Amino acid sequence: MRMMTTGATAAIALLGLVACNPGATTTQASRPVDSPASGPVDTKLSAEQVAAATAVTRAPAPKPAARATAAQLDTTTAEQKVAAAKAPEVAETRLGTTVASLGDPTEGGFWIKTPLVKSRGIGRIVNPGNGKSAKVDLIPLDGPQSGGSQVSLPALQLIGVSLTDLPTIEVYKS
Repeated sequence: MRMMTTGATAAIALLGLVACNPGATTTQASRPVDSPASGPVDTKLSAEQVAAATAVTRAPAPKPAARATAAQLDTTTAEQKVAAAKAPEVAETRLGTTVASLGDPTEGGFWIKTPLVKSRGIGRIVNPGNGKSAKVDLIPLDGPQSGGSQVSLPALQLIGVSLTDLPTIEVYKS
């Protein structure tokens, strides 16, 4: 009796594997720069400055993998990292501080989802512990202003934060 049960279980498992179609998996599309999903950007920057900042902060979504490393999930280029780390070229407004955690690592680019903004914009995050900063897309996040924020994997790495830490960072709007 026990062998029949084990055999039936194995047969069901095998049928489940046969029914899998790896070609039918879906991937997350990257966010195009001019996508309506990205929404309007609330900023005092000129259209050229917004386009330049967007070229720095946006990157394609990484390819899905069962056990991806941080390096595999970071799709930003070396040039984007250098540009994102540059000192601000225009005056910025300090929005406040927030506790940062790692956001969705499958969303490419430099961004922060934070309750400190009510509309999309361009800005910068700064790690006050070491002074490192990153130019980011500012994305509204529902919740009280005292709530935490989610930061992209490449942005956290650029400001020198461990992906498992919960640092307090400063947020600025361009």
